Amino acid sequence: MTEHGTDPATRAFVDHRNLLFTVAYEILGSAADAEDVLQETWLRWARVDLGQVEDRRAYLVRITTRQALNRLRAVKRRREAYVGQWLPEPLATAPAVAEHVELAESMSMAMMLVLESLSPTERAVFVLREVFDAEYGEIAEAVGKSPDAVRQIAHRARRHVGARRPRRTSSARETRAALESFRRAIETGNPQDFLDVLAPDVVLLSDGGGVKRTALHPVVGAEKIVRFWIGGSAKVEETITWEPAEVNGSPALAVYVGGELDGVMAVRVEDTRITGLYFIRNPEKLTHLASGTPLTVR
Repeated sequence: MTEHGTDPATRAFVDHRNLLFTVAYEILGSAADAEDVLQETWLRWARVDLGQVEDRRAYLVRITTRQALNRLRAVKRRREAYVGQWLPEPLATAPAVAEHVELAESMSMAMMLVLESLSPTERAVFVLREVFDAEYGEIAEAVGKSPDAVRQIAHRARRHVGARRPRRTSSARETRAALESFRRAIETGNPQDFLDVLAPDVVLLSDGGGVKRTALHPVVGAEKIVRFWIGGSAKVEETITWEPAEVNGSPALAVYVGGELDGVMAVRVEDTRITGLYFIRNPEKLTHLASGTPLTVR
């Protein structure tokens, strides 16, 4: 790209880059795929006659959405053959993202998994309408549907998400307190410390991508998770440390083994207790987290 201070096309793209990346990430659940979509968006945007574009932001969002939908339909097939459980790629976010409640909730691991259950078009419509408050006409242009069809899709997607989304969104302070209790339980290895912070019906989902050792199926119930966790930790000979992190708009924990980033733990918290644990160890999904700049809100 040329210096964006003098090139209108580049300047517009750079000005809206965070927005475009977030749209792509919310549709795809993958920072790596979102970056590829942005490259494809730029290649198409660079060929556009800006004199024919009334709303540059809307036009860029339209290109990004179409490219993200194309990629999502392709990766859906790839994810069907994924080894073990598939979790969204964790994304480092600046603390200010948590202040945007709707955006932070939509980026949470719990919500991203709910969005995975939507069809590609439903997901794009839901993200554009509910998260970014786009007009139905604008969404229709992006997904190639009529405004009336988009309204029906949005209604269906809201109903689907509403039936599956967490009952209550916890505050960053509540999440941070629960994570601190969980970290203390890890350090003490005392089963009761785990049981004090885990809800009885808590679910652990873990993603190693067939490369790192994780549970291939959900582990359900506090006592089962405690046995699984303590047993697995005992097999690790290197030093393990857990550090606070800011991931997907919420507090999280980053785990280091022998000084190297080995995984990220995100959680869902309801009524001060952890009801969902999301442990990502797939090395491919940690690359962006280790080297990328935290996402900010513009």
